[in-house]
Amino acid sequence: MKILFVCHGNICRSPMAEYIMRDMCRKRGITDVETASAATSTEELGNPVHRGTAGVLRRLGIDFSAKRARQITLADYAEYDLLIGMDSANIRNMTRYWGDKEHKIHKLLDFTEGKGEDVADPWYTGNFEQTYLDVKAGCEGLIEAVLRGDFGDN
Repeated sequence: MKILFVCHGNICRSPMAEYIMRDMCRKRGITDVETASAATSTEELGNPVHRGTAGVLRRLGIDFSAKRARQITLADYAEYDLLIGMDSANIRNMTRYWGDKEHKIHKLLDFTEGKGEDVADPWYTGNFEQTYLDVKAGCEGLIEAVLRGDFGDN
């Protein structure tokens, strides 16, 4: 299972989800899930993880040092089994870019009790701790969905 997390700039929410999901899978002994992240925009291309996200990941003991922001590509739709957006704007942009004939596009918090809610962008809110709590809950729900086999042959 290959999962691509997507947000606007690929410096806050999506890399946080990429590395938290990877860490959760590692701790649970799940070896057949790969994660990556990308942006819908070009604004942050090549930039490192935002210092707020970096602080959260460092606190959790998660190495993210190699991460640099990148933009989604047309090839990503075929390469990844799941494409997970952080908010409604990301979902709209992803669907416009790729379409979604294979129903791969989902919002992260759709895997929680707060279905349909957005992961707030800490670039604007400054609240990286709340973003972490949302991302953590979303990743936990996503792991459970993957383990249940909710995604067919993916």
